[in-house]
Amino acid sequence: MSKHSKHPQLHAVAAAAAAWFGVAVPAQAGPVINFGENNESFLQIGYALQVWAENRSYTSATNDASLNDTYLRRNRLTFSGQYSDLIGYYAQIEAASDSRGGDDDREVYFRDAYLTFDFRDEARLIVGRFKNTFSRENLEACLEPLTLDRSDLSYTPFGGTRDTGVALWGNLADAKFQYRIAVMDGREGDELPQDAPRVTARVHWSTLDPESDYGYRGTYLGTRKVFTIGAAYDYQAKAAYADYEALQDPKDYKAWTVDAFAEYPFGSGTYTLAGAYFNYSLGDAINQAPDPALPANTELEGFYVKAGYLLPGKVGPGRLQFFARHNGAEYQLAGGALDRRVNAAGFNYYFNGQQLKLTLEHQRADYANPSATNPALQDNHQTILGLQFIL
Repeated sequence: MSKHSKHPQLHAVAAAAAAWFGVAVPAQAGPVINFGENNESFLQIGYALQVWAENRSYTSATNDASLNDTYLRRNRLTFSGQYSDLIGYYAQIEAASDSRGGDDDREVYFRDAYLTFDFRDEARLIVGRFKNTFSRENLEACLEPLTLDRSDLSYTPFGGTRDTGVALWGNLADAKFQYRIAVMDGREGDELPQDAPRVTARVHWSTLDPESDYGYRGTYLGTRKVFTIGAAYDYQAKAAYADYEALQDPKDYKAWTVDAFAEYPFGSGTYTLAGAYFNYSLGDAINQAPDPALPANTELEGFYVKAGYLLPGKVGPGRLQFFARHNGAEYQLAGGALDRRVNAAGFNYYFNGQQLKLTLEHQRADYANPSATNPALQDNHQTILGLQFIL
C-alpha cells in the first residue's frame, strides 16, 4: 500500500485512510474539510448507527420472563484524516447500547483515539487507544461483519476490544505477509502483583488477494478473492495473584489463537467460510483464591466457525446474503456452569452495501450444565432484527 497522496482526490484519500485505520469504508464518504498549506490536510466526519430490536427468552439472571427490547447497539461519531503525508489521526465517540434494558442515559465516551505514522508499507505505527491486535474477529470492522456481531470469544480478558499503547505493523512480500507487535496497558489496578505491559504479536499470510489494512472485514461482498490464515500470542507478566488475600503466587497471563478466512466469488454467488480457535490462561488463578475482579475468561478454550452465501444478483432493490455460525466455549471452572454451544443463523439484506443494511439473526445457546436458578445460564434463545446506517 502506498503512502496517502497529499493532493487532489481527497474523498478517495479519505476512504483509503479509513481503510488504513481499520474501520468500515462506506461506498460514499462523509463530509470532508480541507485545511493546511495547499489544503494538504483534511478532516473527515462520519456517523454510524445500529438499531437492534431484540426478543429473548429470559430478562435477566433473576427473571425468566421473556424480553422485548429496542436499543442503539452502536451509535458513533467519527473524526479521521491526515495531518500530513506521514501522520494521520482517528477519534471515535460513542454511546453504546443506549436504551438497552431501560437505560436511556448511557455515557458518551471516546472508544478510539489515536495517531498513525505511515513511514512505509513495511513499517507503520499506531499510538493511542485502538483495537487490540489479538483476534481476527475483534479486528473485523464492527460495521462490516458477516453475522450480526462477533463472538464473545474474540474479546480478551483485559482491555476488551480496545487497549491503550503502541503497535508496530507492516506488510511484506507484496502484502501477502503481515506482522503486528503491540505493547499495551493490559490489566491495570491495585490487585496486580506488578504493573507490567501487555505484549501482543500477530501474523497472517494471504495466498490470494492481500488483506493489507490493520483491520479486516467479515465479508467483502464478492469484491475480493481472499484466503488468509493468521495466528497471535498475547502475554502479560504477573497479571494476578493466585492467593490474593496473602498476596502470594503471582501468575502470568498467556493466550494464543489461530484463525482462517476465505471468501470467493463464483458465478453462482459469493461463498464465505471462517473459523478460529482460542486458548486463554492465567495459571489457573481463577480456581484458587484470586482477587474478585478477575474475569472468568482468563481460563477458557473455545472456537467458532461461520459461513455465508451472497446471492449473485439483486433480490428486489438490494442484495441478499445468508449466514450461519457455531461457537463452542469451555471455561476451566469448577462445575462448568459457563460451558456452552451457540448456534445462529440469519440473513443480511443490503439496500446499499454496508451503508444501509437490514440483518435478522436467530440464536440458541445450549449449556452443558444449566443453572437451576439463573435463567441467563440456562438454555435460551434470542432473535434480533438490526438496522444499520452509515453516513
